[in-house]
Amino acid sequence: MSRLIVVSNRVNPPADKGVGTAGGLAMALSAALREDKGLWFGWSGETVETYSGQMSMQVVGGVTVALLDLEEQDREEYYNGYANRTLWPLFHYRTDLVNYERSFDEGYERVNTRFAETLLPLIGPDDVIWVQDYHLIPLGRELRKRGVKNRIGFFLHIPWPARRVLNTLPRHAELVESMFAYDLIGFQTEDDSEAFNDYVMHDMGAEVFADGVVRAHGQTTRVKAFPIGIDADDFAATLKSDKAQDYRQRMLKSQVGRKMILGVDRLDYSKGLEERFAAYETLLDKYPDLQTQVFMLQIATRSRDAVDAYQDLRERLDTISGQINGAYATVEWVPLRYVNRPYRRDELAGIYASAHVGLVTPLRDGMNLVAKEYVAAQPPEDPGVLVLSEFAGAAEQMKEALIVNPMSREDVAEAIRKGLSMPLKERKARWELLMDKVQKSDVSRWRDDFVSLLKAPITPERPKVVPMASAQKIQSTVA
Repeated sequence: MSRLIVVSNRVNPPADKGVGTAGGLAMALSAALREDKGLWFGWSGETVETYSGQMSMQVVGGVTVALLDLEEQDREEYYNGYANRTLWPLFHYRTDLVNYERSFDEGYERVNTRFAETLLPLIGPDDVIWVQDYHLIPLGRELRKRGVKNRIGFFLHIPWPARRVLNTLPRHAELVESMFAYDLIGFQTEDDSEAFNDYVMHDMGAEVFADGVVRAHGQTTRVKAFPIGIDADDFAATLKSDKAQDYRQRMLKSQVGRKMILGVDRLDYSKGLEERFAAYETLLDKYPDLQTQVFMLQIATRSRDAVDAYQDLRERLDTISGQINGAYATVEWVPLRYVNRPYRRDELAGIYASAHVGLVTPLRDGMNLVAKEYVAAQPPEDPGVLVLSEFAGAAEQMKEALIVNPMSREDVAEAIRKGLSMPLKERKARWELLMDKVQKSDVSRWRDDFVSLLKAPITPERPKVVPMASAQKIQSTVA
């Protein structure tokens, strides 16, 4: 019997569905695997003194998982190193933060090899394998080296960078060439798919066909955008839970008649938190009548504390938030509530529902499911307004939000002001269109669309797109 095998860096389906944090890969994949009775394979998050390749199998939250322990050196070179100090900043256009070391590269290749060797005995002849995210880009190639003929797909949850940005990565060609071992490569947005195709046409002389099929160096794959969604039905049930309703009432009570602006993010430089705080300060300065009438709640859960850039970011945000409160607070009003503790998903649902403006302004983001959860949590009779960065993948779908340039504090400040004063009729109209998209493009559709295309044969029949290198050659010849 054919199974779906999902492979990701971390395997962490929540035992209690209310515990998961907002917008996470864990919630999306858990929902998919519970229905398909599949297997989730990956790193346990634990390290051992000496790598043994031994797995532990268990059922967590209705999902069968296979967990692999790594060595401390693996954690430092593969995870903290190549994944989070090299690929993550590069793919989010932060070339100034990219740290490339040969040992990081070696650790990345070593762990992908270990994943392939350990996963191999678990693969049945009819299983479909779905590899997740930037940690495991070479895994398909390593499985092919070991004779795996199964259909293998890859999905990137973060942005794919523009060609000239990717070119700054040492050995970028080898990384991209390894992706042709997959039968299907999925991205969050059309923009990401186009950026990938632009690279392979320019740098690999690839042929890109109109149906998404790509050929280079005798290998063929298919490239397509699959915007990920939330489990809309499950989230609706979460919103009705006692915990969610309790948090909504607690938040409404704490507002004391004021309007709340809400941000919920991991503490990451890609989320634009510094720029967001500056925009909020601009709002208070430009519209003094809003002072004492609004406040901002920013939940920023700490992550990757072992990486220096994250430690520095936390210190800067602590300073900025203190400066804003010091400059504007009164004895009875604090303009910015900034917290770093994590909240359960059901608690967040209640917090979302009580917010008049949802502020989702990353500098670069693959999708950002917080935007979709915020919309799904809004009361239909009095919905809040979503302010969304044009550089979040969600902006391709959620055009009824107030779309902003997160780098412009004036742009974001004006959007917040507009959201706070927007008439009920317009808020309802925008929310209804957004909610319809959230429901129709949920996690089940994401899974079904990807897996069904992964199983389909690759037979390009439509006219191909001329490779950019060839087009330039033809153009120069004609001239």
